[in-house]
Amino acid sequence: MVKFGIEFVPRDLYWKTTFYAIQAEKTGFNTLWITDHFNNRNVYVSLTMVSAYTDRIRFGPGVTNPFMAHPIVAAQAVATLNEIAPGRVVCGIGVGDKTTLEMVNLKPSKPLATIRESVKIIREIASGESLDLQGRIFTVSGARLNFRTTSRIPIFVGAQGPKMLALAAEVGDGVLINASHPHDVKRAMEFVTNGASRAGKKISDLEIAAYTSFSIAREQKEAEKAVAPVVAYIVAGCPEQVLQRHGVTTETADEIRRAIVQGKWKDAFSHVTVDMIDSFSITGTSKTVLSKIEQLVKAGITQVVVGSPIGPDIRESISMISREVFPRFLSVQE
Repeated sequence: MVKFGIEFVPRDLYWKTTFYAIQAEKTGFNTLWITDHFNNRNVYVSLTMVSAYTDRIRFGPGVTNPFMAHPIVAAQAVATLNEIAPGRVVCGIGVGDKTTLEMVNLKPSKPLATIRESVKIIREIASGESLDLQGRIFTVSGARLNFRTTSRIPIFVGAQGPKMLALAAEVGDGVLINASHPHDVKRAMEFVTNGASRAGKKISDLEIAAYTSFSIAREQKEAEKAVAPVVAYIVAGCPEQVLQRHGVTTETADEIRRAIVQGKWKDAFSHVTVDMIDSFSITGTSKTVLSKIEQLVKAGITQVVVGSPIGPDIRESISMISREVFPRFLSVQE
């Protein structure tokens, strides 16, 4: 059974993000993810507002990272949210956005060890356990929360490269595959399967999501115009092997990244081509996006995350998805 998640970037006023969250729940989305970047509104404040105005939908950071804040802070935050909305909270964690980290001179060193230890810290602390950890990255001595926790919080690991995809399956309850193109997702599933096997898990033990950049509209050009800025950020932070697979040079990616860091948005977005949009997003009319989603499901995806920008008009795009995409996947509504 395929589920649908949705991602919001809290750039807008808090009430707009909350309004979209209410609409997402009413139209049948299963999970809501809110991004965690320092230059947008705070992810946990945004999620708290969402928790107050929704009743069913799962929600959580998608994704936080341990380079901007110690994972014990994420554990504290999601455990507190789970007290407010028991059983509805999930936690997404990953290495973070390369371009945003660069803005504050942070470099994600030893990413595999950092994510492995972060998952352990979040899982045990958010479960109310006391933790002693002498890791390669983090040292924690007798840390625990001073309040009772209510239920176990599923941890999803965001991943794109082969080693991180395998690690995500090994240590996570779910995997957020940072890809939109069916070929990339199929390739990623091989590493996810290997990671699960290494941990003695069945692939069915995991919730596997394609965390896509998504844009749906009545006209193809409208959808492409809306998604171009997001694709620019994706290309700027993409691993070299992924860029090569889609015929994008590292020089082009570096130019886009420099322009973004310098705030030269027009320059950054001008480098985005139709081929890049096809490679790094699900974009177009209902017919176009349905075709790609079906390929993702065939590849083994169990959750499709409709990620930023969603479309040129978020409210209308959510309605289009519920009317024209969900009916093809009736199990989503059951």
